Amino acid sequence: MWKKVVPLLHERGHEVHVITLTGMGERVHLASKEVGIETAIEDVLNVIRYNDLDDIVQVGQSFAGKVVAAVADRVPEKVKMILYLDAFRSEKNVRTPQGSFTDAIGAGLTIPLTEEILDSIGKDLQGADREWMLSKATPWPTKYAGDPVTLSGNFDTVRSAYIFCTGSGDPVDEILKGKWGKLDGPYKVIESGHWPMITKPDELVKDILNLSG
Repeated sequence: MWKKVVPLLHERGHEVHVITLTGMGERVHLASKEVGIETAIEDVLNVIRYNDLDDIVQVGQSFAGKVVAAVADRVPEKVKMILYLDAFRSEKNVRTPQGSFTDAIGAGLTIPLTEEILDSIGKDLQGADREWMLSKATPWPTKYAGDPVTLSGNFDTVRSAYIFCTGSGDPVDEILKGKWGKLDGPYKVIESGHWPMITKPDELVKDILNLSG
């Protein structure tokens, strides 16, 4: 999903690691009933460990907001900032109506990406981009949505920032007014659906760099 964004960040001198979580994308063959949020956390921690990464800006999109929060809690000395991109946030951070999605996921092992989901949270994803997305999409492991994360005081030492997308179903105006919890960092708003890395890559890169300083 990030193929348009990565070269733009490279051009500006930034090292980028796009992490495919276990059971998704090219690692879909590893999906099983045991794969849950702890697996995803370890996926990210291992990339940090084995690439000797420091001063990291973690970008967590969608449910991966939970993942990057947990990673920052475990290695706060490595993380410069958490950037939540249209993301599920942790219990120690702002909560949004997206959290109610976990009540409706059912008992299946995975959730497929369907045309109906795209129409609901990504109407701006059209034409060749839409065809490409559907051709690459793999089912989402249900436990990634339902598994909780536990955070310690370490989490509070890491800065946060936010990018909200107006077309992904959340009431952005209400969130910015604090109805769903106080924002503890700066934010940007993109007029896009849930996948601005595909539909608005230039704007997304600009916002990532502005928020990360």
